Amino acid sequence: MLRCCAFIAALILTGFTAFEARADRRVAFVIGNSDYRDIPALKNPDRDAEDVSKTFRLAGFEVFVAKDLTKLQFEEQFRNYLSAADGADLSVVYYSGHGFQVGGENFLIPVDASLKKAADIEVQAIKLNDVLEQLRSKSKIQVIILDACRNNPFPRKDYWLRDQLLTAGNTGLAQVRSSLNTLIAFATEPGAVAYDGTGDLSPFSAAFSRRALAPNQEIRTVMAAVRRDVVEATKGVQVPWENSSLIDEVVFMRRANRPSLPPVLEKVVLSGVGPVDLGLPEPVDVDGGTITVSIERPPALGRLMLDGKPVEAGEPIQGRDLPRLKMDVPKGVATQDEVDMLAYATHDNWGGQSQGILVFRVKSGEGAEGQQVMASLEAEQKQQVLERGIHITGAAEAIENRDIDVPVGVGPVALNLDFPTDDPAVSLKVSGYPATGTLSLPDRTLSPESSLVAGEVDHLRYEPQIGAGAPVTVGFEIRADASSSKPATMKLSPTVDPCDTAAGEPLDLQGVVPGLLPNEIGAKAVEVCEAAVKAYPDVPRFRYELGRALLAAGKVEEAKTAVEEAAKKGHVRAVFELGYMYATGTGMAIDRTQANALYKAAADKGDPYGMTSWGRALFNGYGVKPDTAKGLDLLLKAAAMGHTYAMNDLAAIFTEGRNGVTADAARAVAFLEAGVQRQDMYSMNLLGRNYLSGQGVEKDPKQAQALFQKAMELGQPYAPASLARMYRDGVGVEQDLAEAQRLFELATARGDQSGAYDRAALELQKGDKVDQAVAVRFLAFAVALDQRKELPDAPKILAQFGAKPKTAALEELRQELKSKIPASGSLDAQLVKVARRVWEEANPRRDVF
Repeated sequence: MLRCCAFIAALILTGFTAFEARADRRVAFVIGNSDYRDIPALKNPDRDAEDVSKTFRLAGFEVFVAKDLTKLQFEEQFRNYLSAADGADLSVVYYSGHGFQVGGENFLIPVDASLKKAADIEVQAIKLNDVLEQLRSKSKIQVIILDACRNNPFPRKDYWLRDQLLTAGNTGLAQVRSSLNTLIAFATEPGAVAYDGTGDLSPFSAAFSRRALAPNQEIRTVMAAVRRDVVEATKGVQVPWENSSLIDEVVFMRRANRPSLPPVLEKVVLSGVGPVDLGLPEPVDVDGGTITVSIERPPALGRLMLDGKPVEAGEPIQGRDLPRLKMDVPKGVATQDEVDMLAYATHDNWGGQSQGILVFRVKSGEGAEGQQVMASLEAEQKQQVLERGIHITGAAEAIENRDIDVPVGVGPVALNLDFPTDDPAVSLKVSGYPATGTLSLPDRTLSPESSLVAGEVDHLRYEPQIGAGAPVTVGFEIRADASSSKPATMKLSPTVDPCDTAAGEPLDLQGVVPGLLPNEIGAKAVEVCEAAVKAYPDVPRFRYELGRALLAAGKVEEAKTAVEEAAKKGHVRAVFELGYMYATGTGMAIDRTQANALYKAAADKGDPYGMTSWGRALFNGYGVKPDTAKGLDLLLKAAAMGHTYAMNDLAAIFTEGRNGVTADAARAVAFLEAGVQRQDMYSMNLLGRNYLSGQGVEKDPKQAQALFQKAMELGQPYAPASLARMYRDGVGVEQDLAEAQRLFELATARGDQSGAYDRAALELQKGDKVDQAVAVRFLAFAVALDQRKELPDAPKILAQFGAKPKTAALEELRQELKSKIPASGSLDAQLVKVARRVWEEANPRRDVF
């Protein structure tokens, strides 16, 4: 126990610093919501998103772009984005669409929001502070840019916010207090309105796209320029505004690379034969800019010529013209071999500069010896041209029609193209950037305008975008000079590791798949996850998923080790899982204090499972001093992330009005409906009960039946009994006691103590045909499964039966056991013990549902 406690303390104190961020990782999520369903559409946000996403891609960001998102789509794509942003240096969210404030809280509005009921704001809209808190838990620097300050288009004026009913603002967004190293920019000042504008883009987005690409400009300088442009475009009506707590410099368009030049070159030049090609390769700007060349030291023995005109020292020429530069050495200059030198400098648009040197030997071109040298040089030049053409062709063949599988969620993956040349004159320009994901080299991220030299190609890497499974194409233009180039295209296919497919978990913010519930994990999961851990020992996700697979296989000690290792390496969901193991006594003694400490640690890192469990503990005072307000807030945050367990907890709170929170059946129903939208079988069962009782909705037995049926098909343990009661009582369906009996027995098999109790009661109602042994059997299951002592009458009724039916039921249960257990204690105690063992053997997993 001391070792475990020390491990937990160290885990919480270190703040998960074991997971080291990849260097210079910048990720942007760009959203444009135009096509609203229940309110007027907006003209420009879709186009704003398209334009701004191109801007970020040109600046070398990994870009997630989304248009016309529903609430569910936002949750899914935001989770993918957060997974990609894990450990990032800079995370950016750019939103264009409807947004408004309620009680000083800002909300972004998905396209399917109706906001007709007071509770709708919590389940249909996106709270800006929740977005910001998630970014804070993931990245070093956060930037949120909002072109969302339009009029509130909804007729309703009051909404629930935590435990209060508050009035919505009519215009604009509220000021946001940013935390350290955060910048939040608004299209206009607090409480004011931003405009779509008359062009294809909003005034704010148009100005941002234009100004953000200014090279090496710090973001606050960029935003000042944006503000000037918008004020001018709107004649002072709209004034962009931002608040910043940045302590680090943020530059969108970094331009620090120098033009790429080959090392010192050598050349033989003949005198007296006219201008001779120097064969200088075109300099490559890896950032895609324009290069100029200046002659720093001209040759002493001749003069430089370009297209028949002399080039003087200091005179600028275009980089693309450098391969056409010639040298003219007058007749009689070199009676014997002499050495001369040309020094030149290349300059890019961003202030980068590189030096180039050409050392050449001047030989006489006169007489037979000169003609022989000239013939040799011409042959050499032809051979060089031929070889360069072969290099370009071979390079194109190395890329063309390649289809490379690239694993998702393991970082940048080397493409291993086996490029056939390192000729310094050969370069590649990215002519077709992949639609999703990021191309990079170890020292920089490539953009749609980037180039790389031949020697860098074997270090080319690609990182697929999480959640984007479609293959992408990448196009290159391979060239050696202006006159020789070839296109080449390859395909990169993202692949999900079998371990993720077999044991990934829902809502894992470091995961890459929608995930499976524990009862959905198959028998082969352990094998494929062991292989993933071996292949990617530095990816903690695979260790956690191995732990899930081992738990599903009943290998608790091995699972505990794997989960602990994943937590130490920085996998946040593994921290929650350790808390769950302490809370349930899985592989260790039950310890609510340790469980809560781990739940809190996971919640602080933004994990929705951790938020739910820590929020539940705080709200109810489970092992901790109660804090109703904080607990409720955490549950609401987890629900906003799409966690249906939190939604169901909130529904119970609002149904009953617990701990001083006002009861509101309609608010409870709103959360249950949100859970049903996300295919949660527990929400279906609970909402079905509301339709039966008419609590928060109009009574509708047919709707209740449909919800119970769907939940039962998904494996929900309590839905069979809910449906059984309808058949037993003839509510909304024709009474059918046989069907009720079947469903109560199915509920018992799934672990529903109330279903077992009702099956016993149904048996006792048979009069002369009652089978007391059957009634005893199901009463034994009711007591055995009632861990929370919710059925106090069950053991009392069991005690009233005689020894004969109890003995018969006990014998039947013992025959179902896979392993014998000693007989000790009273008949009732034996019945309950054996019933519990029978159920556990049929359901060996710690958490079947």
